[in-house]
Amino acid sequence: MPILNRAAEMQEEVAGWRRHLHQTPELNFDVFQTAAFVTDKLQGFGCDEVVTGLGKTGVVGIIRGRKGEGPAIGLRADMDALPINEITGKPYASGVPGKMHACGHDGHTAMLLGAAKYLAETRNFAGSVAVIFQPAEEGGGGGNEMVKDGMMERFGISRVFGMHNMPGLPVGEFAIKPGPIMAATAEFTITVKGHGGHAAMPHATIDPIVVTSQLVSALQTIASRSTDPVEAVVVSVTKFHAGDAYNVIPEKAEIAGTVRTLKKEVARKAEERIRAICAGLASAFGATIEVDYDPNYPVTFNHPEETAFASDIAAEVAGDANVYRAIQPVMGGEDFSYMLEARPGAFIFIGNGDSAGLHHPAYDFNDEVIPHGMSYWVRLAETALAA
Repeated sequence: MPILNRAAEMQEEVAGWRRHLHQTPELNFDVFQTAAFVTDKLQGFGCDEVVTGLGKTGVVGIIRGRKGEGPAIGLRADMDALPINEITGKPYASGVPGKMHACGHDGHTAMLLGAAKYLAETRNFAGSVAVIFQPAEEGGGGGNEMVKDGMMERFGISRVFGMHNMPGLPVGEFAIKPGPIMAATAEFTITVKGHGGHAAMPHATIDPIVVTSQLVSALQTIASRSTDPVEAVVVSVTKFHAGDAYNVIPEKAEIAGTVRTLKKEVARKAEERIRAICAGLASAFGATIEVDYDPNYPVTFNHPEETAFASDIAAEVAGDANVYRAIQPVMGGEDFSYMLEARPGAFIFIGNGDSAGLHHPAYDFNDEVIPHGMSYWVRLAETALAA
């Protein structure tokens, strides 16, 4: 089955929704306008139930098929934006300073709304489709909050599926793999306390900037010398704060960053090495080093049966040659992982074409993707719930 005629016909309408959402980005759980927009659309489509306030500000619409009783499946989109100033210059660019849809969640939401409208019109399936719109994917764990709120049990969801756009992958193509497809994440903050003093008399100080500089370099050995080369681990220091004057050695310095892994044992080893490196440097330099380590999202793990199913659906939409079934894992994190821990399912990438990268101020979701994404969602729902 190629792109649905109805999906192609709806492209401009759905793109209009997407551009509206792009102009009004909201962060984390504070997606009140976005959730209200989604709720209004779902109610207008005639969904059998529209439930708000799940996972704080999430929305779920239930669409029942006309072919009788059957299981329920979940289709998920994310709604939140990022704290970035947009530089696209597009007519529909963000109207909120310091916030933009730099990851395409506006497109994800719009495509799932388009699929919901189609499915509510046709209802060519048995059972129920739960269209899930979640807040706080970008670090807040909104997916986890919706699971903890009992979403799976409340709506009887037996399988769950997610989708994310991928810059660089051509429009009309899909990419997926069984097993770990996105990384587990952790965040760390390390505070180095020394003894400050005059910059002209460093011998009378314990310089936390020197200690922390050594620490930044030492942390890179976790990947290069403490981890099996065939395993995946990323340790990135993304913040370094110290000092306020040219002639003063400060009392303390602070760094922060992230760890990404695909296996629990590698994640444990990385944390152990961070703590050991900090303890060793503290002893060597006479400083005090405090480590605040916070494991975050788990690995996004695609279940084999559901991955094969999702791959076949994508092939029906795009052609088998345009579905990459063994993509390399992506070391970014994704809180759809919590839903995949709660229920079997699969997460797939859809091509966004030659665009700026995700989380870049020049990024924009490609509206040409819309009919491809809508067709995938519709065909997946109708096939999974065939009478």
